[in-house]
Amino acid sequence: MLIRGTCVAVSATVQAPFLLTPPGMNHLRFLKYFEEVARAGSIRQAAESLHVAPSAVNRRIQDLEDELGVLLFERLPRGMRLTTAGELFVQYVRGRASALDEVRSQIEELQGLRRGSVRVVASQALAPQFMPRLVAEFRKTHPLVSFQVRIGDHVQALQAMRAFETDVALVFNLAHELDIEFLAEAEQRLVAIMHRSHPLAGRPGGLRLRDCVDYPLALPTRDTGGRQMLERYLERSSVKLRPAVECNSFEFLRGYLRHEDAISFQIAVGAVGESGDLVALEITDRHFPSGSLVLAHLRGRQLPIAAHAFIAKATVAMGNLGLAPQDAELVDELQGD
Repeated sequence: MLIRGTCVAVSATVQAPFLLTPPGMNHLRFLKYFEEVARAGSIRQAAESLHVAPSAVNRRIQDLEDELGVLLFERLPRGMRLTTAGELFVQYVRGRASALDEVRSQIEELQGLRRGSVRVVASQALAPQFMPRLVAEFRKTHPLVSFQVRIGDHVQALQAMRAFETDVALVFNLAHELDIEFLAEAEQRLVAIMHRSHPLAGRPGGLRLRDCVDYPLALPTRDTGGRQMLERYLERSSVKLRPAVECNSFEFLRGYLRHEDAISFQIAVGAVGESGDLVALEITDRHFPSGSLVLAHLRGRQLPIAAHAFIAKATVAMGNLGLAPQDAELVDELQGD
């Protein structure tokens, strides 16, 4: 007993002064209160999310501030805003929660439970086919692992990784940042998509961009990676494309092609569905752009064991993107062996 008590005291002193609190305080729960207020920007909203009284949340925030000897929040007329000290402390809290998830995952693995959860941010283009298949294939061998899949763009993926709100991101044209580690990349070309009844759908050998000018265009909005690549190419081209319809939903754009002889542009991985009513054609213009589908996580982040296993599966799936279907199935079988 004496040895155990000594070890705890030394550990508490080394890690952080706020851990030297009266016996019985539930540190993890109180840190969760703090993190939720930081996320929501409001004690009332945090309390609603946590299903506790606002006074309890406020009291625990004050306890933390008293323990640290510094204000963690600015009290504003309409909410709470982190101070500079609070910004530092929230990163510590989120890192601590991540480390705890890793330890829990390792304990479960040792017990043979193979439970866990994986949080992923994925691009819209992956939502119809790639991600559902990948998650379903993973759960065939890891049926006790749960998933939280969030569909978002490269900006949202960066924010989620830095806020410890996701374990891994699988998004298109993610920017290179010092705190983000790229795990795998797969080149993806922009392709023209249209209904199979479209006059250009049977064109052999692909299309020239100029072929698309005489038809209505249904394009993603300018904040999407594919549209940004297209715009950069058009700046150097004599071809001018004027969209008839713009939308931030790829699902809407694909649906629209079933009602008008319109053309859209999306990356190849999410261009057409399994129904067969849409076709994708390569654009043969010289130097027509391509980008990268990127698998990444926050550099230095300790991930749960389930997330590591998912990363391995996703890396193989990304490597299969450029293969014919029968070759991709063979690679999956070999990986499974």
